[in-house]
Amino acid sequence: MQNYAEAIRDFVETHSTGLTVAFLAGAGVLVLRRWLAGGECRSKVRLDGKTVLITGANTGIGKETALDMAHRGARVILACRDMTRARLAADEIRQKSGNGNVVVKKLDLASLQSVRDLAKDVQENEKRLDILINNAGIMMCPKWKTDDGFEMQFGVNHLGHFLLTNCLLDLLKKSAPSRIVIVSSLAHEKGHIQFDDINLDKDYNREKSYRQSKLANVLFCRELAERLQGTGVTVYSLHPGVIRTELGRHFFPTLALWKRMILMPFMMLIKSPWEGAQTTIYCAVDESLANVSGLYYSDCAPKTAAPQAQDDDAAKKLWDLSASMVGLA
Repeated sequence: MQNYAEAIRDFVETHSTGLTVAFLAGAGVLVLRRWLAGGECRSKVRLDGKTVLITGANTGIGKETALDMAHRGARVILACRDMTRARLAADEIRQKSGNGNVVVKKLDLASLQSVRDLAKDVQENEKRLDILINNAGIMMCPKWKTDDGFEMQFGVNHLGHFLLTNCLLDLLKKSAPSRIVIVSSLAHEKGHIQFDDINLDKDYNREKSYRQSKLANVLFCRELAERLQGTGVTVYSLHPGVIRTELGRHFFPTLALWKRMILMPFMMLIKSPWEGAQTTIYCAVDESLANVSGLYYSDCAPKTAAPQAQDDDAAKKLWDLSASMVGLA
């Protein structure tokens, strides 16, 4: 034992510089990882007797958000395209939360008819709707079209949620005080609304399309908050962070192998779905936001959106265009 201790001491003395560097590097990685994790929702508010609808809640941050809402006692509606995965997620959420009031409803945001069908179902069968969380999305996909002929990313990320929200406004107003949470992205900062080529038929680029759709989310929040003043319904948009979810399934496989190999170690540093869900949960429940509406958030705190996301004229113009595209009067 004495020889073993001496060997360790000799090794430490001989390699003191290397060990110090390794220790500091490890500590630095831990600090960086904690910083990248972002803020955490501290609210303990209960949601007993409340109803929450979350789009795309069968995986990723949507599923973590649904689990949190269920823990708080809410009736949680998972509005999803893949019903098999949605039912499996609902079973898991019921088991983990002890809340049996978790239900699944069909929603394909790439189909306006599916959106209308879900809205009709909710209007006819739900007595109230206290929180609507527009979470589902698609990122960096090829040039695809929705069932109604719209560019897929703009159609799913913005138009589907635009129609759904408008169809459920009466129930949200009836349930006031109520909230609408719109999951956007930091990508909105490089986005521009191509009003003359909204479907990007002339010049499709997957990054350009995604950024446009995320900017549309923030502008939608801004205009909706203006229109809902005095109704008791408040609206929030947010950037959840860079997260390990399935959202990148159309992007990551297209990268060159060497790029994927370089990125793999960094994947361990980005947010987990639970961490990524914190700002969504914060906007949905935190008491301090009860009288605030139309702002943009990140890491459980208000942030300044990009200048083009604060353009009231663009917000109104986008609203009128969107209403025309989805057939709203």
